[in-house]
Amino acid sequence: MENIWFYIKLGLNHVLDLSAYDHILFLVALSVPFTFRSWKKLLVLVSIFTFTHCLSLGLSVYGIAVVDTALIEFFIPITILFTALLNLVFVLFKPESTTDESAIFGFVLSILFTSFFGLIHGFGFSNYFKMLMSGEEEKLSPLLGFATGIELSQLIIVLAVLALAYVLLSKFNVKQDHFIKIASILIILITIPLLIATFPW
Repeated sequence: MENIWFYIKLGLNHVLDLSAYDHILFLVALSVPFTFRSWKKLLVLVSIFTFTHCLSLGLSVYGIAVVDTALIEFFIPITILFTALLNLVFVLFKPESTTDESAIFGFVLSILFTSFFGLIHGFGFSNYFKMLMSGEEEKLSPLLGFATGIELSQLIIVLAVLALAYVLLSKFNVKQDHFIKIASILIILITIPLLIATFPW
């Protein structure tokens, strides 16, 4: 149990580490378009991100997949940038009336993008995690513990974003579209230096 708790704390620290804020940036970008009224959809996306994040770790730990770490480190800020840009596109080109079919299609696309981005973020942490797991005979429990820590920490970030949106929208009468635009632009500005710093060519 103590060993599992170690990996739960590792998952918590992995996401909440301010010195490696790329994970936080992605989660903020993912959460910005949502409010407490649509929390179920956001929970689905966050859980899918956790699953695919840990899936890529598992593929790496068991030696099934090997990736170029430098390339992955560059792709991580791309996932953040792309998510923030999608938020802007959603606001700027949002149709006046949205049908159920188009809403479902948009959510399915979000699921696909989030799944792919989860794999990328997981591979970015795979080398360090593989080194930690090198002395472990049984690897499934640490993976599950790590996944639990990630999910808990992601829920903390998501709740913080939803709470901020609630305060701004309901107490300060900020329009949701304006909140999404400003937050997404700030995320893009913060992400650009990460892209430059990790450019592999």
